[in-house]
Amino acid sequence: MMKRLKILIANDDGIRSEGIAHLARAAAQFGSVWVAAPERQCSGMSVRLTISETSEMAVRRYDFPAPVEAAWSVDGTPADCVKVALRALLPFTPDVVLSGINDGMNAGLDVAYSGTVGAATEAALHGIPAIAVSMRDDKSFEVADHYLPAVLEELLENPLARGELWNVNFPTCSVSDCRGILRNRFPEKRSYYENYYHCVREENGVQYFCPKATVLRPDEVTDGSDIHAVLSGFVSIGKVRCAAF
Repeated sequence: MMKRLKILIANDDGIRSEGIAHLARAAAQFGSVWVAAPERQCSGMSVRLTISETSEMAVRRYDFPAPVEAAWSVDGTPADCVKVALRALLPFTPDVVLSGINDGMNAGLDVAYSGTVGAATEAALHGIPAIAVSMRDDKSFEVADHYLPAVLEELLENPLARGELWNVNFPTCSVSDCRGILRNRFPEKRSYYENYYHCVREENGVQYFCPKATVLRPDEVTDGSDIHAVLSGFVSIGKVRCAAF
């Protein structure tokens, strides 16, 4: 029987996001849960940290809508949340850090930009096992809620090499349409969300550009990749290695 774990949860969509509450409810089956998550939306921040000694991050206790020991909102980045929790909020080192559930896939080259993966990376840099959890979009948590307990049980019992973290992506189809789990998925060598930029206006010789994301089609991805798995209706499980290792 698996021992009861001390679990820290973070995300990048903010402490009020629906996904982090779903993740906390699933994680509570495996131990005691603490939450430290951004006060506001922090997607695309990767492992950015607040490092200026003149900066202040407000940390507030938060009435979390799931069974947790304590929850804090941190006015900082996803990586800040993990680091502040480890260095200032928790009197112990957690057994595992979970990050998510993100609204949007974190697969392919997008893992380099992801704040969800960034929070998990911060844990891995401290030698703590970490799992990043994302879904194609937040239209339905049906597949995530159905598969997440079994996925967590599997991954929590599988050791990671130093500098590695688990990366899980769920499709958002119905459970009946989900085709199961594909493991050992490699990151697609392209971004699922590819930004292009268009000039929205020009004033006094200054151009103002706005990003617009396009997404890959199923026929543009590689069989065996994480994006291919999700677009084909599977849960994708793979590993990501931190850049420092």
